This record gives sequence, C-alpha cells and structure tokens, in this order.
Amino acid sequence: MNIIRYRNLAGLATAPVHGSFGRWGGVSHGALADLNVGAAVGDEPQRVAENRRRMGQALGLELLVSAGQVHGDRVAVVAERPEVDQEIADCDALVSNLPGVGLLICQADCQAIMLHDPQRRVVANIHAGWRGSALNIIAVTIKVMAERFNTAPTDLQAAISPSLGPCCAEFVNHHRELPPAFQAYQVRENYFDFWAISREQLLSAGVLPGNIEAAEICTRCNPNFFSFRRDRACGRQGSVIAL
Repeated sequence: MNIIRYRNLAGLATAPVHGSFGRWGGVSHGALADLNVGAAVGDEPQRVAENRRRMGQALGLELLVSAGQVHGDRVAVVAERPEVDQEIADCDALVSNLPGVGLLICQADCQAIMLHDPQRRVVANIHAGWRGSALNIIAVTIKVMAERFNTAPTDLQAAISPSLGPCCAEFVNHHRELPPAFQAYQVRENYFDFWAISREQLLSAGVLPGNIEAAEICTRCNPNFFSFRRDRACGRQGSVIAL
C-alpha cells in the first residue's frame, strides 16, 4: 500500500491525518486491482467496502465520508457524525470540523485538493477534474469554509494530489471546453498544466504561496495509480483527510 503524505499538512502539532493512496494493497481484481475505492465502476460492493476499510485502518480512522462526485461545484458540510461510512450524493467537495471523520475523494486522473485550517480546526477535500477547475470549485470551497467556520484563507494549508500532469493533459476541444483564461497554462499545443491552474486558483482565493504543496506525480505516466486516460476501464484510488 503506497501512501503519499504532505510536509505542509504534517508540520504542526494539530496536523490532520491524511494521505493520497495508490492502487495497490486491496482486494479488487482485474482492471480494478487492487485498492479500488470507487463504488460506481462495476466492482463488487464488499470489495469496495474492504478496500475502504483498509484505507481507513492505514490512517487510524474508523469512519469515512465520501463525495458522490458529479463534476460540479456543490460543497457539502459534514456537520454531524454518521454512524457508518457514508457517501453524500451530488457534491464534489467536503468540509468538516468533526475529529476522526475521514473525508474521501476518489480519483483516476482528477485532483484531490486537501485543505487544513489549523486555527479553526477545519479540513476540506475537493474533487477537481477539468470541469471542477473550470467552475473554480476551489474558490467555492474556501468561501464555504470562511462563511461556516470563519476560516481565513491565509491560514490554510493546501495539498494537490497525484493527478493528470501537464505531460498528459491533452484537450483537443479546449476552445469549447476550457475557460479562455486557461490558455495561459497551455504548455504545448492542446496540453495544459492543471497543477499550475489549481495553484493559481488557490492563490487567488487567498492561500499563501508557501502553504501550497503539490505531489506533481502524473497518474497516467505512473503505473502505481489508476488512470482513466491511460486505461479507460480502471478503478479509483483515494485521498483522505481528517482532523
């Protein structure tokens, strides 16, 4: 089981439990091998549940809340502790101040962007594919944290998970699909740097430059991660953050 942790999320006494997982160490088979945590890719529910249990166990968590992920910009606030693992439908970001509740984002090239407010003791996890980036779900999530928990963006620590890198983020229909402002992040014809886009959106929302860390691992290039761009039929790895 390969787990990536981020220095800026781990550097304080109040550091959150967190990790971006790769694809190995679970019980799923075939194209979904091994640690598939996606419930909507044709895997057996009991295997997904076991994989999620193993993920939680690796982080010392007994409870995970996941986002339904519809490539929109709806943010769900987890204000009450569920009795069992829960998936919240029709949202792409989760925010909570409940200790011990892991916020899970499932991925196969999209970014998970994890946020920690050490002053107000709040965490968030954001699913940002290209549609979420176009909607600036990062800014929407930080606004929710500010309105609900009085988070100051300058206090936030942010981590950008492994995801599709500028080497592989090809958008041949970018003039139709992507906002004009994204043209500044085109690294060569039809290829875009979404790591840089997310960094700029975090900065524009008020996060300090030194508080942003990116894994900068391309999931399509690295066989230790699921990649929809590479394989089409594949599982979903996960990123988790919790107080």
